Amino acid sequence: MANEFAEAVKQLVVDKGISEELVLKTIEMALLAAYKKRFGTTSNAETYLDEDNHIVKIYSKKEIVESVKDPVFEIDLGDAKKLHSGAELGDELLIEVKPEDFGRIAAQTAKQVVRQRLKEIEKDVVYNEYKQREGEMIVGYFQRERGGTIFINLGKGEGIMPKSQQSPREHYSLGDRVKALLLEVRKESKGPQIILSRSHPGFVKKIFELEIPEIADGTIIIKNIVRDPGYRSKVAVYSPRAEVDPVGACVGLKGMRIQAVVGELEGEKVDIIKWDADIKRYIANAMNPVKINRIFITDEENREAIVVVAETQLAIAIGRQGQNIRLVSKLVGWRLDVITEEDFEKSEYAEYTRKAADELFNVEGAELETEVTSMEDIPGFDTGILDVLKKAGLIYIEDIIDKSVEELADIEGMDMDMAGKIMKLLSENVEVVKEEVIKTEGVELQSEGDTEVEYYECPNCGARIAEDMEKCKACGVELEFKDEEEQD
Repeated sequence: MANEFAEAVKQLVVDKGISEELVLKTIEMALLAAYKKRFGTTSNAETYLDEDNHIVKIYSKKEIVESVKDPVFEIDLGDAKKLHSGAELGDELLIEVKPEDFGRIAAQTAKQVVRQRLKEIEKDVVYNEYKQREGEMIVGYFQRERGGTIFINLGKGEGIMPKSQQSPREHYSLGDRVKALLLEVRKESKGPQIILSRSHPGFVKKIFELEIPEIADGTIIIKNIVRDPGYRSKVAVYSPRAEVDPVGACVGLKGMRIQAVVGELEGEKVDIIKWDADIKRYIANAMNPVKINRIFITDEENREAIVVVAETQLAIAIGRQGQNIRLVSKLVGWRLDVITEEDFEKSEYAEYTRKAADELFNVEGAELETEVTSMEDIPGFDTGILDVLKKAGLIYIEDIIDKSVEELADIEGMDMDMAGKIMKLLSENVEVVKEEVIKTEGVELQSEGDTEVEYYECPNCGARIAEDMEKCKACGVELEFKDEEEQD
């Protein structure tokens, strides 16, 4: 009997995947339930687990008395001596209760407890096993379809794929092999609910990890994935290694790698996009091959921008039913509007752009750079140094620019460190143009390096001319210079 019991326990362990300890604990609970059904209490019941021999026993603890009043808790001395020769009055005796002693009703109760408990344990085992695999790729076999939901045999459990998690391109027959993302495991009263998906962006990511080793080992990082399941996916990739081309690695030689991904997605189009920290470049990459005229950030805080394209590019940029711009917006995480150059020029942003350009290039209307003349205008001077210079009467840059460090250090209240700081700040902030102009009668002398050049006025237009000129650069009149002796 013990051997049969042990074999039954082992079979449960193998078939249900339940630990032997849990099986024995379940049998213990069943015996206690049967005992209570038979005797009305478990206060004097004791169980014994022999895990080595796969045995569970239950005992009834009774007090030895001369006259039995309650047979559940007491036993007379004569019956006790039959069980144990050394029994005496007042002792407590453990008497084994065998399953056949419980009766038919109690035995049925025990069986029911075992079945119920084993089902609960089996549900917990399945739940725990699949719960820790959430986010992984899983393979099963198509069983049936009901109300649009697909049921897939996973071996120990049954997965379900709701209509919302299916690709509209895919159809299955009985026994078809199905590869899917284990999206979520829920604990339900009827058992764990294992939800699978082939429409989730995470499914595309797992396919990429399987087909492209550089993604699996971290050489290439997938920054984001967006999908219109069954029609188009956009995948932003990046590599921290400058020598790696993330887009080329994903496409593969002659497109072999991306073809494998598309095949697994049943022909769904996949765009590989190079991620960029610069949002404008990132948007431009995401919209390739659309030719973009400009990208204008309208609200950086709320992540909104306008993409300006030529009239011929508008339909491509937007895509069928707005699919392309919708996916690009989700990919980059910005709200994007696509308009033509003509519409942009009519918008409020066009004038803003022109003003910004004017200020950038310092054209008409832009503020001109002011001339710095006072020492107080130079950034970086502390008030202590300025006070010393003022006391010495050195207020303007021209008062100091020709002095040496030693001369500045000789000023009262000044030292070499302060003088050195002054000269350093002057060199960083003041540009000195050494140009000396000397005017004489009808002649302008300007020094260029060590050479003085004489300039004259053109007799025709008054523009400045020099002796080495054959024609006036302003009016084109021919020039001829004569020596003073010839003029006499």
